[in-house]
Amino acid sequence: MTTALAHTCATALRILALSAMMIAPVGALAWSNAGGLGIEKQGAGLVLFVTLQRQSMS
Repeated sequence: MTTALAHTCATALRILALSAMMIAPVGALAWSNAGGLGIEKQGAGLVLFVTLQRQSMS
């Protein structure tokens, strides 16, 4: 019984470690990109935004 429980715990820890190593880079990328407050409008993006706003108002 104790041996089976030890093997089960070891397998669960391996699965947890592998999943953490796979998910961590994606989470770090999402965290670093989440700092902005919306889309930054500059250059061509600003021109497109203003054009679309004007068209929707008329």
